[in-house]
Amino acid sequence: MRKPTIKDVAARSGMAIGTVSRVLNGSQATSEASRLAVLEAARELGYLPNAHARSLRSAHSGTIALLVPDIRNPFFAELARVVESAALDHGLATLLCNADEDAAQFDRYVEVIRRQRVDGVAMIPLGEAHQAIDRVIADAIPMVFLDRHVPDIAVPSVVSDPEPGLSQAVDRLLEAGHTRIGFITGPMASSTGRERFHAYRSAMAARGIDVDPELVSHGDFQEESGMQGSALLLDRGVTAILASDSLMSMGALRTCHARGLRIGQDIDLIGFDDLPVFTLTDPPLTVVDQPIAEIGRHGVEMLLARMAGEQADSVRLPTRLIDRSSTRKDAGSPAR
Repeated sequence: MRKPTIKDVAARSGMAIGTVSRVLNGSQATSEASRLAVLEAARELGYLPNAHARSLRSAHSGTIALLVPDIRNPFFAELARVVESAALDHGLATLLCNADEDAAQFDRYVEVIRRQRVDGVAMIPLGEAHQAIDRVIADAIPMVFLDRHVPDIAVPSVVSDPEPGLSQAVDRLLEAGHTRIGFITGPMASSTGRERFHAYRSAMAARGIDVDPELVSHGDFQEESGMQGSALLLDRGVTAILASDSLMSMGALRTCHARGLRIGQDIDLIGFDDLPVFTLTDPPLTVVDQPIAEIGRHGVEMLLARMAGEQADSVRLPTRLIDRSSTRKDAGSPAR
């Protein structure tokens, strides 16, 4: 069966081909009546424009790119879903690229993005990938950062502010009587790793407590570092653990279960990100929650503004503690 063409739409709607072309390409230089007639004819015929040919004519592809550090991380998977949905609401397809927390792979995907003639880029940057980001900026491709930012690169960002949630987490553990609290950091090369650790130290200092370096394990936002870090902290006699990322939280859960520890009784555990799986653990996990949906939606709106040639200001959205049964009311003796 022959596919309908723009000439068929013109004949069906009674409009000139030029008018049909303007309507289908989003031009406002037509009357509302003409626009509705063309769109109705295109719908009835099942006409679909040739996106590739249109992009060559208009220099717009109708596509944005989303570059994430690790699609295995449930936080980034959910963020990608939100961004894709929000972009689709605006008629944009999303090219999803996964760097796998590897700077070389990040760099390769940047080159793919540059070749694909995307209209804009939403990116969660890697700390080691400044030169790749600079190439996107040099190409004048509209770009925003999500979740992470790079202080010395002038790209607007939508990130969460870890201080409110981590301050509430510290209060929760201190109120339970804990004095030996272990903290698993993210990589210091990332803004999220640095800022979450800084927020934890600031919350402790505001309550007159110095953070013991022996009770800090430096992780890398991977589950294995959560397993190893929690094992190290348990061996050093902590009674509570605060993990600053969802995958590291999962690793800490695995270690505690492997040691036969009853979470919320033998050891208190606070994770990061309110993922659905954390409501299904036994017991449900207390978490510092960051607003994934708001980050994604704000990011798409910001990118649309940049694509329209407008300026955009960076946004920081507050985190909050969701208190569940993995934190008890009274601290017991250190778990071993």
